[in-house]
Amino acid sequence: MLASSVYVSAAAGAAPGFFVQMAPLLLIFVIFYFLLIRPQQRRAKLHRDMIGAVKKNDTAVTGGGVIGKVIKVDDNEVELEIATGVRIKVIKGMLSDVRPHGAKPAND
Repeated sequence: MLASSVYVSAAAGAAPGFFVQMAPLLLIFVIFYFLLIRPQQRRAKLHRDMIGAVKKNDTAVTGGGVIGKVIKVDDNEVELEIATGVRIKVIKGMLSDVRPHGAKPAND
């Protein structure tokens, strides 16, 4: 009888201590979610939407820094004209920026 009451009192006292110890870990996870995970997901969604909206005559920038005019758009590839008569094929996922046709430069 004495041993069972000790176990009950120890178990009742351990529960609040466990939650107090886990609170900082939970707080750290919440901070990581709002400062790192959520903004990264938002950026990935914007990039996915931008790549999905690429069309002919847009100006595209590849991950390597090559800038060219979009000539042809396929499901997974984009054909860019980087100089007069010079065309390259690029995988859509490697596009880092797409500027719509007719957009003015920032300094004009």
